[in-house]
Amino acid sequence: MIKRTLYFGNPAYLRTQNEQLIVTLPENKSGLNETDRSASIPIEDIGIVILDHQQITISQALIAKLLNNNVAFITCNDTHHPTGLLLNLDGNTLQAERFRQQIDASLPLKKQLWAQTIEQKLKNQAFVLKQFNQGDPDLLLQMSKQIRSGDPENMEGRAAAHYWKHLFGIENDFKRDREGDTPNHVLNYGYAILRAITARCLVGSGLLPTLGIHHRNKYNAYCLADDIMEPYRPFIDQIVATLFYEKAIPEELDKETKAKLLAIPTMDVIINRESSPLMIAMQRTTASLNKCFEGVQLKIIYPKLS
Repeated sequence: MIKRTLYFGNPAYLRTQNEQLIVTLPENKSGLNETDRSASIPIEDIGIVILDHQQITISQALIAKLLNNNVAFITCNDTHHPTGLLLNLDGNTLQAERFRQQIDASLPLKKQLWAQTIEQKLKNQAFVLKQFNQGDPDLLLQMSKQIRSGDPENMEGRAAAHYWKHLFGIENDFKRDREGDTPNHVLNYGYAILRAITARCLVGSGLLPTLGIHHRNKYNAYCLADDIMEPYRPFIDQIVATLFYEKAIPEELDKETKAKLLAIPTMDVIINRESSPLMIAMQRTTASLNKCFEGVQLKIIYPKLS
């Protein structure tokens, strides 16, 4: 079952009753009566909640129930950019055993897994360049074949330099920077949703999002999520590039753009030659990663753009 992504961008009071998330709008909202001001959603249907208004109140009882159902919370600041991610601490019955296997994973294994991850990322980036007739997709495909264990030649970084220089047209002189010019803000929003999906699925697979196979920043609580989402990033880039070439990217994120990005969990991707919603594909990816840590599988299953 595909879990729902809920976005709250207006003042609201969120609470729980009878295993439902109850949404109540303020009394002065459009003069609605109490019945019309309230709505309910089954908690078991929810996968991600995005809180994007400074006047949202949420009850502790609701937070506890949502986390117990492995819901990922994204909170946004007063400029509507995602700034926080809250996850369940107990997402799998075999969590302690899987934590141990993850911690005990050898360095050679982690290097091999990282090489697989970057190889698929570059292949997906090559497809995006080809789709929009930009840059040299064959260059990225050649680089993907040259990646060795641990990517010591930094093929990822070298490919990124070419990819970002050309994706939005070389005349635009685009630079990928979290604080950079348009369309960086749209990429940031899409990646934040993708990161929440990844972290949620890792927890559901009994893995610790903090312990990465490559990322090691001591200030980053989601190193493994940042590792595993890499081959999925081009799916976000594809959405943003489509908006860019349709001249549909606003200077400030609007409801229409957010709506397109909020559909990320349900967008179709190809994984193991089968079409699947992205959130389901991510569950398969994180489950395969766990099998690699267990020693019963050698490759992570990633989606491919084609």
